[in-house]
Amino acid sequence: MNGAGGSPGGIGHFFIGLLMMSGGFYMLLNAIVVTSSFGLGSRLYSFNALGAGVGITGGMVIIPFIFGIGFIFYNSRNPLGWLLSIGSITALIFGVISTVRFSMRTMSSFDLIIILILAVGGLGLFLRSLRSINSRYS
Repeated sequence: MNGAGGSPGGIGHFFIGLLMMSGGFYMLLNAIVVTSSFGLGSRLYSFNALGAGVGITGGMVIIPFIFGIGFIFYNSRNPLGWLLSIGSITALIFGVISTVRFSMRTMSSFDLIIILILAVGGLGLFLRSLRSINSRYS
């Protein structure tokens, strides 16, 4: 009988590893806190122009987007409208991504060790189940 991955044996390791890996990675991702400081008034990009610091806010990026959408609805073949819209959306996406911060919740070292053992040990068992088991070891 073929087991996980079409190899002989390993079906028990497959399910145990899958459960351990799922639980461990769930607990790890649940312990990560994601925050963002994005707002339409917050500074997305800044540069120096003529000796003064100039910042581009999220609201300033929306203005060309609005004009681009207007151009697209007036004439959908207008490349300027598509350029303004796609460029503004791209700038907003990169601005939001650049303001995202990841941090770990406060936990004891025991909690972290258990999470890592479940995640990495489960991954090891899962990958081990995909190998064929040599008949001389069974």
